[in-house]
Amino acid sequence: MDNRPIGVFDSGFGGLTAVRALRRLLPEEDIVFFADNGRAPYGSRPAEQLRRMARQDVELLLAQGVKLIVAACGTVSSNAAEVLRAAPVPVIGMIEAPVEAIRAAGGAGAIGVIATEATVRAGAFAAALRAACPGREVLSVACPDFVPLIESGHIRPDDPDVAAAAERYLAPLREREIGTLLLGCTHYGLIAPAIRACLGGGVRLVEASACAAVSAAERLRGSENRGGGTLRCLTSGDLALFTALAPLLLGEEITPEAEALPPMEA
Repeated sequence: MDNRPIGVFDSGFGGLTAVRALRRLLPEEDIVFFADNGRAPYGSRPAEQLRRMARQDVELLLAQGVKLIVAACGTVSSNAAEVLRAAPVPVIGMIEAPVEAIRAAGGAGAIGVIATEATVRAGAFAAALRAACPGREVLSVACPDFVPLIESGHIRPDDPDVAAAAERYLAPLREREIGTLLLGCTHYGLIAPAIRACLGGGVRLVEASACAAVSAAERLRGSENRGGGTLRCLTSGDLALFTALAPLLLGEEITPEAEALPPMEA
């Protein structure tokens, strides 16, 4: 038994989708979640900067004494894999688990991937899917407006701004009649109802964050914490906004704390 907490980080609110899944799968595990809202969005940043930021995020959680880290950020997982592999504790990223879930489910039709600009540019999701699902077309679409909308509180299923953005980005995928859509950014699960409404019910949605949570639970099988299942949330951004939105997204009350980041390298 290992009573150290699980660490989870993301560029902002999206990582709460992974936290929510972990709380359901491992209710007795203690979790430390770091939301780097102060530097969100990550998706338009260059790869070298993302690697420096990923290193800072990992080091912040290691300082909390975590036993395993879920890098609940598709942008980091796609652009800073070597940073995650170098950590002294296991790190679960956003790529392998959802790709394996799609491969195992089988099915026909093209596979769509929606993610940030940096994730699509890196091409890691598309490459992994083509290797795992030969013969199926993979179509990747960057959705740069989704994260800023979510980070500013646009999360209601009937939000007109979210619906308009979904139509703008997803209409080409709908026209190609994709069979599966991979949500390659953890934020996107927070607007899944709007995405589903745009694409129609015949498209299977796969959330990278939920798949990563399952992978983390499997990795910890046999060594789970039998503690109190506490959740500690840290944010580098607007504490009032985080306090207002995070409980709505998690479905439970939380007490977040502010956390100062070290100066970011130029």
